[in-house]
Amino acid sequence: MYKIVFIIMCIFCTTASASASEEVELIVIRSEHKLLIVKNDVVLNSFRAAFGSGGRKAKLQRGDRTTPKGTYRIKKIRSSDRFHLFLQLDYPSVNDAITALASKLITKAEYNAILDAHIAGKTPPQDTPLGGSIGIHGIGIETQDKIEIHQIANWTQGCIALRNHEVEILKAYVKNGTQVSIID
Repeated sequence: MYKIVFIIMCIFCTTASASASEEVELIVIRSEHKLLIVKNDVVLNSFRAAFGSGGRKAKLQRGDRTTPKGTYRIKKIRSSDRFHLFLQLDYPSVNDAITALASKLITKAEYNAILDAHIAGKTPPQDTPLGGSIGIHGIGIETQDKIEIHQIANWTQGCIALRNHEVEILKAYVKNGTQVSIID
């Protein structure tokens, strides 16, 4: 009896994850340290997240150690020796580029390169003054110290961090193109 129920539950979980991957949205709430997996306005899962150590302001430039705010898409999902798994976002966004151009943080050529990449569906340049390599990742080799730091502090250079098993769960729901909304 238990074996049959377990098999049915496993089939249901696999089917639910596969169908969810087509329609989910990730909502990151910085003030609550949460990453939510949402489908049709229903929260499917919630994780505690850590952010950039540079404070609550939105990312403005490379090296400020802050997490961006806005709407992004997952561009690439890959293994990471340092962070277990890395889901790269299409940061900087067109809105990030507009703001940076207006404040003269980037040149018109850098703005055009970011805009062209988004129009072509490619990853925007990662080497402008806005920085790059922003994504959702694990914490790497999990030691008790790392787990404790993750629970109490924002420790990343601007990314969104989850525990390794949580980022693995997240991977089952997302694909390239999944929307990620980062809000306060």
